[in-house]
This record gives sequence, C-alpha cells and structure tokens, in this order.
Amino acid sequence: MTHLFQTPSRRSVLAGGAALGLATMTGLPGLAQTPKRGGSIRIAMAEGSSQDTLNPWTYTDIYMLSVGLATHSTLTEIAADGSLVGDAALSWEGSNGAKTWTFKLRPEVSFSDGRKLTADDVIASIKYHAGEDSGSSMRSTAETIADYRKDGDDTVIFELIGPNADFPYLMADYHFLMLPLEDGQVNWRDYIGTGGYVLTDHDPGVRTLLTRRDDYWKSDRAWFDEIEILYVGDVSARTNALQTGEMDIISRVDLKTINLLERMPNINVVEATGFLHYTFPMNTTAAPFDNKDLRLALKYGINREAMVQTILNGRGAIGNDHPIAPKMPYHDPSIEQRAYDPDKARFHLKKAGYDSIDISCSAADAAFSGAVDATVLYKEHLAPAGINLTVDRRPSDGYWSDVWMKKPFLASYWGGRPTCDWMFSTGYAADAKWNDTFWQNDRFNELLIKARGELDEALRAEMYGEMQRLVRDDGGALVWGFGNYIFATTNKIAHGPEVASNWELDGGRWAERWWVA
Repeated sequence: MTHLFQTPSRRSVLAGGAALGLATMTGLPGLAQTPKRGGSIRIAMAEGSSQDTLNPWTYTDIYMLSVGLATHSTLTEIAADGSLVGDAALSWEGSNGAKTWTFKLRPEVSFSDGRKLTADDVIASIKYHAGEDSGSSMRSTAETIADYRKDGDDTVIFELIGPNADFPYLMADYHFLMLPLEDGQVNWRDYIGTGGYVLTDHDPGVRTLLTRRDDYWKSDRAWFDEIEILYVGDVSARTNALQTGEMDIISRVDLKTINLLERMPNINVVEATGFLHYTFPMNTTAAPFDNKDLRLALKYGINREAMVQTILNGRGAIGNDHPIAPKMPYHDPSIEQRAYDPDKARFHLKKAGYDSIDISCSAADAAFSGAVDATVLYKEHLAPAGINLTVDRRPSDGYWSDVWMKKPFLASYWGGRPTCDWMFSTGYAADAKWNDTFWQNDRFNELLIKARGELDEALRAEMYGEMQRLVRDDGGALVWGFGNYIFATTNKIAHGPEVASNWELDGGRWAERWWVA
C-alpha cells in the first residue's frame, strides 16, 4: 500500500500544507512560554444562534465548530502549520489507486464516559451523515463511501465509489465528529465525546460552558480548566469586552478600529491568511438569477478593489468569482481577472432582456463583519449599470437558518477548504447540501468526479482549471474578495508561533491548543 500522506510530492495530499498556516501577530509576549495547565477563560464569538443544535449535521458557524472540536475528535486534523496529521487516527494508507483507504486508530482514544473508541464507533459516526434521512452538509461526501469494513477494533477500511487522493483531508471536517454507538445508533444528544472537554451547560445563541477532562488521552492538549463561550454579535461590544478584560478572546476584530486595537499594550491581534472568501450567492434556479447574462451583469457591476479597501480595510485580496484561493493547489493564475465594468454590466443586462431591473439583496453582519456596509456599497456600484439594488437588512440571529439558502440573493462567506475537491464538493457539486447557488452544470460535475481520482498532476491541474472557469463564468457565486481571519486576545492567552488558517481561531481548535500565559 502507498502511504500517500507521507509523500508530499505525490499530489495535493500535503501540497497545500505549507501555505495554510501563515499568520501575522502583534505583541504575543506569551508565545515563548511553555504551555501550562489551569485557568478559566471567556471568549466572545461573532457567530451563534438561538437555533443552534448539538447535532453535528447542523453546524454552520465558528461557535458550534469550536464546541464540536473541543468536545470531540475527528479522524484527522489540519495542524497549525497547515499539514495534515492524525487526530483519532494513528495512521492511514491508500491503495487500489486511492479507492481504498485504511485508517488505524490510536489505542488510547476514549470517550468522556470512559469507553474506548472502536472501529464500530468510527463507522457509525461517518455513516451517520449518509442516507436519505441525513440533514448533514457532508451527506454527498459520506455517500462517496461505498463500503465500510473493520479489521478488529482498531482498524477501519473505507471503500470509495471512485478514487479520491484527498480523502484523508475530508476526515478532518468538523462535521465528522467521533460519536459513541449505542443500541445501533450514534448518540449525539448526550454529547459524549473523545475531546479534551465536556459540555456542562449549553444555552443556544447565548452561552456554552466547557470543563476539562482529567482523563483526556492527549497529555499535551486542552490546557484550560474551564471555558465559557458567549455569543456577542455586536462588534463594538466584543471589542469593549476585550479592552476591559471581561473577555479574554474575541473573534472577528472590527477592521475599522483594528489599528487602535493593535497599539494597545495588553492586546494581541492575530491575522491569519487562508482561504476565507466573501460572496454574494445567487439562487440560479430562481428568476431573474436563472439567467446567465443577468448573473454576469451583477458580476461586472461590483468594484472589487473598492470592496477590499473599504470593507476589509485593505486586509485581503480581490476575488474572481470562484472559491479557489491563489495559494491553493491547482489555482489557475491564467484565468483573466474580472474587473469592474458598468458598461459590460449594462450590456449583459440588456442581453438578459432588461433595460433596468430592481433586485433585493439580504444582509446581516452575521454573514461577515461589515456585510451590511458591503451590500450598501455594492448598491452604489450597480447603479450606473441600471441595476437598482435594495438592501434587505436582516437580524443576525437566525441568519444562517432563515436567510442563507432561503433568500435568492444575499451576503455570505465561506471559510474555504484546503483542497479543490473539498471546496467544490462541499459548495458547488449538484448534490451538495451547501450548494448555496443551487447551480448545476453537467460538465462541472463530470470533471469533479474525474479530477478527484486523477493521478496525473498535469491532467488534474487542467481539470481544476476548467472547473474554476465554469464557476466563474456560468455559476451563481459572486466571489468578490479573499480575507484574513483576524482575532484578538488579551495578554492572558498564549499559543504557539503559528495558528492554523483553514478556519477561524486556529482552525477552530483554539480550545485545546491555547493556554493561560
């Protein structure tokens, strides 16, 4: 068998690793310290909802992502330096042209009730996301597994319906949490996990309390004694709470005041560059967004440079209407950058059959900090093209359940994924639960399957290049910019010299990676 995860020259199994963990940090006096156990901390999250549930099917934001990864393991994880490492899995091997994957489990992994993690638990945990009754965003990924086998209690063998060289990366997704198998079903309701913390209190959209496990199987992780996570949607409130010491960590720093925050001696601002991107998704099955030329009019009608400078305060890069960031493996730099062109926007508007049009776009700052301002600015950009945009301001609470994938045009964002296949399969495949543009393109879906198992680097790159073009020119995603994850802590908090940038807050694994300085 070929140890694909040990051969970075092989393909993208590790090709994207080195690019993931870039971060800029101000202050950080605690970084040189040796991690130590103890202390209670409070963190204010920009996302959270009263409709959050403990079912991993439903996780959509950094709040529940953080809770899930603090209390449960995944088979693999994206390390702080961007490499792929084992979590509950000790090792993995690919064979049969990357169609068969064998995962060996760590013998020391145990649930918070004392029971050892077994192959049966792993199989049930992944299979839970498949099937007609599944409400999981990872259903389409789970259904690429044709068969599950075990070899004793410590080995799981996945037989895929087709080859996938990036399959070990998918096992790091925060939905694929290790859950206990009880009476033939996984038990997520009691929140018994294999992570470093147990959930002791949970009030959705308000507060979650986590307490460290004394028997955690990782001796070098989960340093805090107690963690209190609070949903604080207002960025000014989060910032003030950090400045006063009421909070120790805040997510999503206000870019309008970041310079002031960076100058404070007791505050550390961390900026991690990854795959975060901002979008205005259009439902391609709903009029008028079912017209390709109307979609192109909206894409030519946005000033991307102005958006990055005004909304992101220059801390990002312009997008080109597809989700593959420049630093990702197989990004195609030959694709012409789409520029702001009101005349072209008007041309495509007329080609779609309109001299002018009134369109509504829903937005709340739950989408991203400054989402409402971004939509107002976009309204100004569109006006010269004869497109009259109405900004539909929505409450932040319930935005992801009531607006995202419900309204035909809205402000949104994606954390991105480390590989092309993972990103495209999650958000653009015809059967993807999170295909938020409802876009279906036969050629794209054909290439998705072919590229996933293609072992020739050049051919694979060619396929992913064509897919980027298809999304850019035919799809419903208006990807206007790539941003940086920016969070802040007081001097009370310390962490390693690198933070992961696959998702916010050290890839969502801050709870077990950071400690009290």
